[in-house]
Amino acid sequence: MELEKKVLSREIQTLFYESGKTLGTAESCTGGRIAEAIIATPGASGYFKGAIVSYTNEVKERLLHVDHQLLEEKTAVCEEVAIAMVKGACETLNVDYAIAATGIAGPGGGTKEIPVGTIWLAYGSKDDVRTLKLEEDEGRDVNLSTATYRALQGFHAYISEVLPKKVEEE
Repeated sequence: MELEKKVLSREIQTLFYESGKTLGTAESCTGGRIAEAIIATPGASGYFKGAIVSYTNEVKERLLHVDHQLLEEKTAVCEEVAIAMVKGACETLNVDYAIAATGIAGPGGGTKEIPVGTIWLAYGSKDDVRTLKLEEDEGRDVNLSTATYRALQGFHAYISEVLPKKVEEE
């Protein structure tokens, strides 16, 4: 899956290359792995501004402006928090687009309601956020690798749709 992540990172960079748009990440359970995959491609500094690893609710609230009440009522592992993390990253990092991940990678920490392997991914802009829920528990390392890959894959599909295509000159 490492090769696939590098390919996606390169393809994302190609889409951003002349767009003038910027990207950041807000990661909880993935702990910076998405940002790491993005910056593995030389030249990422042309569009990638930074990452916030918000492993605790305190950081989600203070840096990403995730509502305390939302975290209390729904927990950090829900679609609404993932969406709020994208919007907060766009604001805090002053970027056009962001990718976020929040979940329970394991091996512990799961509950009957939110079992290990539940990871919410979100990506988009302040005004247009898409989400994806992962639910398979294949062990911590695989869960994190899968979440990173699926976040990049989903974001690539999204950005391919929303960024203006470069018109080829004849």
